[in-house]
Amino acid sequence: MVRRAADRGHANLGWLDSRHTFSFGEYYDPAHMGFGVLRVLNDDRVAGGGGFPPHPHREMEIVSYVVQGGLAHTDSTGGEGVTRPHDVQVMTAGTGVTHSEFNASDTDAVHFLQLWLLPAAKGLAPRYAQAPFDRVPNTWQLLATPDTAKASAHKALTLHARAELWRAICLPDGAPVALQAFPHGVWVQVVAGEVMCGDVHLRAGDGVAADGPLTLTALGDAHAELLAIGML
Repeated sequence: MVRRAADRGHANLGWLDSRHTFSFGEYYDPAHMGFGVLRVLNDDRVAGGGGFPPHPHREMEIVSYVVQGGLAHTDSTGGEGVTRPHDVQVMTAGTGVTHSEFNASDTDAVHFLQLWLLPAAKGLAPRYAQAPFDRVPNTWQLLATPDTAKASAHKALTLHARAELWRAICLPDGAPVALQAFPHGVWVQVVAGEVMCGDVHLRAGDGVAADGPLTLTALGDAHAELLAIGML
């Protein structure tokens, strides 16, 4: 299944321009309610000085992946920090957490993707974690996993959901990047650039769901940036 960028839901609040891959807020599409435990995949751009004031969440794993700019986070657990490109932030809402997210700049926009995943168990203690990741070309990097030993070995974040988050930076040299199959399928989101996925041409903002392994190749003169959410 291919989900084209132009077919996503859209909300524009002036300070926020948001694209919704799946139903979210006032955007409802019964044909696009999520994929596996991935319930929300929003592509957000927040203007300088803008942001989300303190608001509550419960029973959800929330992952923020910054593409450009800086995202300032504070929450009721005492967690705080600025997430920038190369960083990944994971928040366990668990029994309940209140947090805010603001553009760290008063002038420049911040562009980030936010994923909400259904947790593997309810009643977890709220927590906040963030880690930087080097941009390694033409390979898949593990960013988050529920397997604590695997997370330690890969210097990845722990995720309390039956899913893993991977990233690939595909250089424009024509070298294909292979993605393994996952037990319950995978969602691949094109963050930047263009790729061929088999015989399907994907551009920034497009997403594709697959049951088996995939081979992706960057197109054009720029690198492609991909996120894969594999269902365990």
